[in-house]
Amino acid sequence: MYGLTVRWSLVDAPKGTLKALRAYVEDESHAKFAGLDGLRFKTWRAVKGQWFEGSYVFVSDEARAAFQHSFEKTAKESAGSKIIGSKPILIEACEIVAVVRGPAGFRSSSHFEHERKDD
Repeated sequence: MYGLTVRWSLVDAPKGTLKALRAYVEDESHAKFAGLDGLRFKTWRAVKGQWFEGSYVFVSDEARAAFQHSFEKTAKESAGSKIIGSKPILIEACEIVAVVRGPAGFRSSSHFEHERKDD
């Protein structure tokens, strides 16, 4: 499968940035990507004070390349960049070697309330 990683640094981001990113993902981004043609799934990941990233898996290299090309043109003005105050530090295509669905199943959600910690 065909992956893409987009990562922003949170090292110099203002206080509350991760909280703002969570709200953006929950209110807008999740729904936007739920309808993206060629996308198998996207995961939003973060380490508070260090980085925030989107990890994408596409059905084909063509779908991945088209999204990457389009995103690279507007990365500096993307919602994530505006919230964080800087452009991504990494936009990298990758190979997804394997995916497994564990016995606990897969849960698609715009947020995981029980996982949140104060900013």
